[in-house]
Amino acid sequence: MLLYTLVQMIDYLISVVSMIVIVQFVMGLLISFNVINTRNDAVVAIWRGLNALLEPLLGPIRRAMPNTGAVDFSPLVLIVGLRLLSLLLAGLAQSGM
Repeated sequence: MLLYTLVQMIDYLISVVSMIVIVQFVMGLLISFNVINTRNDAVVAIWRGLNALLEPLLGPIRRAMPNTGAVDFSPLVLIVGLRLLSLLLAGLAQSGM
């Protein structure tokens, strides 16, 4: 029972990190297309905060992946990896290990 609760907590954290990655991706698109203004202090603070949270996770993925030009696939790789980790942990919890 304790293992199942621990896996649920980790799954919740994985969901939170996945949502932060999606928010950073959407915000990056909005900044790229000048929908939101980077001269606004609140926007800059949120953007820097998101990058500070995610760079330790996305940095190693970016270094390991080949350069694809302007398209950054590291958020996608991170979300898929986190989902696979969640599935693996759920399977281990159900098997009772």
